[in-house]
Amino acid sequence: MATKVPGTQLYYDETINHHNPAPGQYGQIKLYAGSGGVDLGKSISEYLEIPLGERDIIRFSNENIFVKLQHSVRGQDVYLIQSLSSPLSDNILELLITLNTLKLDSAGRVTVVMPYFAYGRSDKKDQPRVPITARMLADMIQVAGADRYMTIDLHAGQIQGFFSIPGDVLTAFHLISDHFVEKQLTNAAVVSTDLGFAKKGRNYAAKLGMPLVVVEKRRTGNKDKTEVMSLLGDIKGMDAIIIDDECDTGGTMVEAVNCVKAHGARDVYVAFTHPILSGNAADRLASVPIKEIITTDSVPIPPEKRNKLPNMTVLSVAPLVAEVIIRAHEGRSVGELFKE
Repeated sequence: MATKVPGTQLYYDETINHHNPAPGQYGQIKLYAGSGGVDLGKSISEYLEIPLGERDIIRFSNENIFVKLQHSVRGQDVYLIQSLSSPLSDNILELLITLNTLKLDSAGRVTVVMPYFAYGRSDKKDQPRVPITARMLADMIQVAGADRYMTIDLHAGQIQGFFSIPGDVLTAFHLISDHFVEKQLTNAAVVSTDLGFAKKGRNYAAKLGMPLVVVEKRRTGNKDKTEVMSLLGDIKGMDAIIIDDECDTGGTMVEAVNCVKAHGARDVYVAFTHPILSGNAADRLASVPIKEIITTDSVPIPPEKRNKLPNMTVLSVAPLVAEVIIRAHEGRSVGELFKE
């Protein structure tokens, strides 16, 4: 019996064990998870049937971070799983220290698995006297010891150019779109939250066989505040599937929901890859009429926020990441996962 790997276009024969990768040129696969990747790391570990490496992470009273590996990784193919989410600065510094620890222990190759890459909006100088923090963060990760990187749905595609090491930029497109395929919505439209996301929104619309509607908005003052200007397309009497790459403060999503409802939408579905949900984002989402929120476990969601959103469905990216780890280890094509 063939089973589809979630988030991919790949089918496996269940009678064959595909999760026992042979030693490659960098030895055996070794998995480690940082504080920002514990739950996802466990899911990947279970999928691959490879235990997570034991390590100590100690935060001293002076806020210094100390990392110690319990076993040697000399000559091994190491994958460090750490999402760059809250507490952001702690998770970034812990990532850098752990990378350096692995490198100094003579790991054969170190791949940093960052399902969510922070500072994605700081990818250019769009005003005087500002940094390009995404580039600086990429430099720091490489200097700390990463040989490769892996991430999901970067906020801006050009961030790939900030790295001089090879990497795999994955997408939750198949994972989320397959969820809606199973719903078999017959009178619905895909809604892009802004013009910048329209191209990706078009991909969802094409796969689901639905029209594309775009919310045209303008940011005013503080980046947390947006003003919806108009709706490009017709949504009256239709279900709306609002798509974005991440939900941070929830402002954009709430404005989009209110906009489509004002234009006559029926049920509203909201989908995004990264559930950042900073500040009172969970309360904002809970305050508007959303039938279902679809997201992934690329970022850990605190229980207190998860409990405020009983209409949230969390899809796991673990099978997708695990399959890419296997292919990276064995030197095989990642594109075959997506029929590319």
